[in-house]
Amino acid sequence: MHKSVLLMEAIEGLNIKPDGTYIDATLGFAGHSGEILKRLETEGFLFAFDQDGYAINYSTEKLNTIGKNFKIFHTNFKNMKEYIDNQVDGILFDLGVSSPQLDDAERGFSFHKDAPLDMRMDKRQSLSAYNVVNEYPFQKLVEILFIYGEEVNAKSISLGIINSRPIHTTLELAEVIKNNVPVSYRKKSNPCRKTFQAIRIEVNKEIEILENSLMNAFELLKPNGRLCVITFHSLEDRIVKNLFKKLSSDDELSKKLPIVPENMKAKAKLITKKGIKPSEEELGTNKRSRSATLRIIEKI
Repeated sequence: MHKSVLLMEAIEGLNIKPDGTYIDATLGFAGHSGEILKRLETEGFLFAFDQDGYAINYSTEKLNTIGKNFKIFHTNFKNMKEYIDNQVDGILFDLGVSSPQLDDAERGFSFHKDAPLDMRMDKRQSLSAYNVVNEYPFQKLVEILFIYGEEVNAKSISLGIINSRPIHTTLELAEVIKNNVPVSYRKKSNPCRKTFQAIRIEVNKEIEILENSLMNAFELLKPNGRLCVITFHSLEDRIVKNLFKKLSSDDELSKKLPIVPENMKAKAKLITKKGIKPSEEELGTNKRSRSATLRIIEKI
């Protein structure tokens, strides 16, 4: 069963107006979208984006039981500006992988269940985890594991992957990872988590498109519109934090000028000075929420 992380915190952060227009950039299984739609009257409207055809089919049925004033686009949120012409009152990004995706062994996201190496959010794309694991050169594998997974054993794991090719399934890959890290490292936590995360990010180009997509979303906001972003690892959170800081900070030079040019003024204000973390109650019912952080910014 999928539980949306930081659900009410994100909904409150959007500051929803009943007649407003909102975008859920990461529809998933409509946890956040459902709550947005419940708060909209007939004049309000919800747009949503997702790459996963299964999630879209499920969420279309779910949202139809709540209201009809929504439209879903089967595409990555990086294409948002191609589909939305008018400015909106709020946009939400939930950058996590949905529980049904993790729990569906055939999707290849989980290191607990055996499945073909896949990890594609959009099954229409050609690049899969199989290509990354079996075709990428050593140095590129090291970079992906170290940068996207913050994996300290990136070199030894990458060498193990190279020496074990071809690797066909998730459990085969998990075994390679376990055999190429120190015993002490295996005892701390599951050593597969960071490598699987890194490969998933590479397959779906998640970091590559994030900053541009957030800027596109910010430009679509009306004045006083809000952008809410939920991240699940430090690299994503750092990108969001730095971008929000840049948007909400006056240009240093402007502080020395008697009249401040428009391009030097802050474009937004931070609603969250620090990221919002899940409550103890949520952590108790949903362990997957432990790494989540919500940051909110409002357009000036």
